[in-house]
Amino acid sequence: MTSAVWPGEPVGQGWAQVVEFVVALLLSGVIGVERQVRQKAAGLRTYTTVGAGAALFTLVSKYGFTDVLHAGTVVLDPSRMAAQIVSGLGFIGAGVIFVNRGSVQGLTTAATVWLTAAVGSAAAAGLPLLAVLAVAGYFGVSYGVRPLLRRLSSGHEATTGFRIVYLQGTGLLRELLDQCTRAGFSVCELRTVTEPTTPGVESDGRTVEIALALQGHGDAAALTARLAAVPGVLACSRSRPDEE
Repeated sequence: MTSAVWPGEPVGQGWAQVVEFVVALLLSGVIGVERQVRQKAAGLRTYTTVGAGAALFTLVSKYGFTDVLHAGTVVLDPSRMAAQIVSGLGFIGAGVIFVNRGSVQGLTTAATVWLTAAVGSAAAAGLPLLAVLAVAGYFGVSYGVRPLLRRLSSGHEATTGFRIVYLQGTGLLRELLDQCTRAGFSVCELRTVTEPTTPGVESDGRTVEIALALQGHGDAAALTARLAAVPGVLACSRSRPDEE
């Protein structure tokens, strides 16, 4: 369904396109809320913006140039602009991925941003069922596969969680990671805790609290004592791995 337009203007500015855009916006927001709740690097604003942008590019690619079409002279390939979304998302993905001592961080975030763009494009292309299915599949993988992987890996290397609070600007992160490596652990996840929860430690802008998820067969109790003894560390405690 399209609304009346002025002569020579592109068609495709009716309620059908508005609904497709809103669906893309809502589905992208659902993914963004989940990532925001889990305190990941990119949150609600990032994912909603990516999904809405992909949807708008898709709609423009489908309808934005109909006023210049001329049979036999000017033809339209609706896939050309939409195809650039895939390559364009590569720049955003590259910006959130980094490698630290052989550990890759941000790969899941980059993949989720890429998926969000695909969801926005599908919704704007008139494929809402596929878009909803993709979001449902994302939640199924995020919350269904993680427990399964933990169960499968329980017989191999155990996962140990740590919460560490240290003074900001002292360059202690490298030393803390070195201590973990020397103790026989590998870092499988590292993130900054935006809402510190360590009892007795006030967040006054001069401290940083990080959450570490480690794998290995080292002595976790001994590592806790070693990390707590590093000058500049204010608190170090064990935490449940699923909290990381």
